Formats: sequence, structure tokens, C-alpha cells
Amino acid sequence: MSDISRSSEYLSFRSTIPQRKIIVDDDNRKEWTLYEAGPKTVKSPLICFPPASGTADVYFRQVLGLSALGYRVIAVEYPIYWTMKEFVEGFRKLLDYLVLDKVHIFGASLGGFLAQKFAEHSARSPRVASLILCNSFYDTTIFQQTSSAPTFWMMPAVYLKKMVMGSFEKRASDPEIVDSIDFMVEKLDGMSQQALASRLTLNCMNCYVEPQKLRDVDITLVDVFDECALSASVREEMCKCYPEAKRAQLKNGGNFPYLSKSTDVNVFLQIHLRKYDLGPLRARELTENELYLLKQAGNMVS
Repeated sequence: MSDISRSSEYLSFRSTIPQRKIIVDDDNRKEWTLYEAGPKTVKSPLICFPPASGTADVYFRQVLGLSALGYRVIAVEYPIYWTMKEFVEGFRKLLDYLVLDKVHIFGASLGGFLAQKFAEHSARSPRVASLILCNSFYDTTIFQQTSSAPTFWMMPAVYLKKMVMGSFEKRASDPEIVDSIDFMVEKLDGMSQQALASRLTLNCMNCYVEPQKLRDVDITLVDVFDECALSASVREEMCKCYPEAKRAQLKNGGNFPYLSKSTDVNVFLQIHLRKYDLGPLRARELTENELYLLKQAGNMVS
């Protein structure tokens, strides 16, 4: 068992935040897994999409840390979906089930790609208030696996897991990064062949985002500048795609900064979401004192 799994913080999360299973598709085997914390009065929560190797609980430090500050945070884990159409329709149904109109999405790697695709598909009737994309990409051809993707469904789990682990940092010396890798390997080991194959199919099938359809979406790009699965050229391409996006940068953090540098990532999330505090798309419930101070500051500016 990894150090993170044994930590009092993670054990507290698992003992206090209930895991929910929600079915929104006709196929009863397609379950969304959720961990949620924070005030239900908030109607535009932060929803966290995990990477290909991650489960919903990889965001436990965001769920605990941000909900303590009044944010409503929902960490999700996708059902077994094999096509982008299935995913987009499934997530739309989940939002309808949760009675959520517009949400903020924090997505890492595959999670960031899926967040962009959902925003693209719902562009005419927007369901996305804003995006925070961490170590993400907009075109699957960067993985050079588009020809293999249609065969992932029949590949042995051990082969698929080796594929994913090949992208993990091998020479990490920062103990927090090492711990984050150990934890993610543990999560990867617990995934079924079908779950992992479906994630990798979405990750590698020939697909790209049309950034012009996201031009009205508020975006922050979170980049890590040490060794991680995505190259500097991919980071720069993302910046070219979204020239208006704000950039939040970490000197190090590896593939999973939301685990290894969670304090910094949580600050980035708060900065991104702060502008919504007084409007209908707020992701948190403000205290009376905060509301008073914000209104006073607004009066002084005007």
C-alpha cells in the first residue's frame, strides 16, 4: 500500500466523504462514481475529471481542501465509454441528473481533453462555465497510437498497464512526486481491463478539439515544467490554441501535481474561480463577512 493510501488525510477522506454510484444510461453496467463535498446550494460546482490511470479519489486533496473553504467539489470517475459521443451524452445526462446547468471543470491529461470535448459539443447550449486544464492536450495524435486504439478492447490488462506506466516519471527524486506516482500505480493496478481499455481508447482514438468553438470559455492552463508525460511542444501548442487563456505554472510536480503539489494547485483553482464569487456561476458559498467585504470593495472601485 502506498504512503498516500496510508496517510491520515486519505483515510479521513474515505471515512467522511461517501462514494456515490449513479447510472444515467440505459445500460445498468455504466456507473458514474462520485465523491462530493461542499454546500449543495452552490449550483455551479467544480467537477474534477481524472486522467486515464486515475479514479475519482485521486482528487481527494482538492475535495477536502476546497470544500473546507466553502467550495462545492465533485470528483468523478467515468463509466466504460468507448466513443466520444457516448462520453459527451453520458456526462450531459449526469449533469441533468444532478440538476446542474453550468459547471466548472478541472481536468488532468485525458480528463482535460474530455473536458474540452464536452465544452465543444455543448457550445450551442453551454454547460461549461469555465475550464482548468492540467498537463492536457487537444489532439490525440501526439500519442502516435491512433491506429492501435481500435484494438485496445481486446488487449490484456498487463499490456495496457505497461503502456500507461511507460509515461510515468522514472527518475523522480522529490518525495512528494514519488509518493504521487506510487499512489497512481496503485489506482492503475485496481482498474479492470475494460475500464482501462476504454479510457485508453478515448485517449488515443483519432480525435481533436476545435478550439474556435471554445473561444467564449474562460480557460486556465496549469503547466508543470519538470519531466512529465507531455512534452514542451505540446504545452506550447495548447497555448497557441487558447491564446486568451491564463497560465498557471509549477516549476515541478510531475504528471500528478494535484497530488504532489496540491497546495499550489488548490491556490490556482481558487484564483481561477474567484471572479465568479458574486455571480450566479459561483463555485462556493461565501460567508456573510466575505460578502460584506467584497461588496464594500466593489463600492470603492465604482
